[in-house]
Amino acid sequence: MGIAQSMLGEFDNEMASTRRTLERVPVDKLSWKPDPKSMSMGRLAGHVAEMVGWGAMVLSTDEFDLAGEYKPLEPTSQEQLLSEFDKNAKDARTALEKTTDPQMMAEWKLKMNGNTLMAMPRVAMVRSMVMNHIIHHRAQLTVYFRLNGVPVPGLYGPSADENDMPVAAETTA
Repeated sequence: MGIAQSMLGEFDNEMASTRRTLERVPVDKLSWKPDPKSMSMGRLAGHVAEMVGWGAMVLSTDEFDLAGEYKPLEPTSQEQLLSEFDKNAKDARTALEKTTDPQMMAEWKLKMNGNTLMAMPRVAMVRSMVMNHIIHHRAQLTVYFRLNGVPVPGLYGPSADENDMPVAAETTA
């Protein structure tokens, strides 16, 4: 099994958790921000959905320049948000399935106006800038949910909002 293929189980689990999170984004709160410096809930959810697409891009290109034609996803509906996520997750998984070890170890660059901001092997870029980055922003979304009374989904087990938390048996002395 290759490096990329060994990541598929983790990718599938994280994408399932990410979709469960995005399914709960309240469309009537897309413009809500916890602070003026923060992203709106809609922009943050859009960022999560679009970051999944970076997986396919990192695995199929040698670099990306942020100064290009990039337009951030600002979803206006649940359907748009989930459709973008589903497309990106499918494309990223397909790319991951096909990527060889030499491709995973090849350098990938993130640039701004032609200047290299970071360069690392694709495996590190997929792990840090795709997987970990999505997990980070997904966690931020769950804080937004909590502050707006939206039930937080269980991601690595049940959340406090789910009633299937196991209760420890009381012991008598």
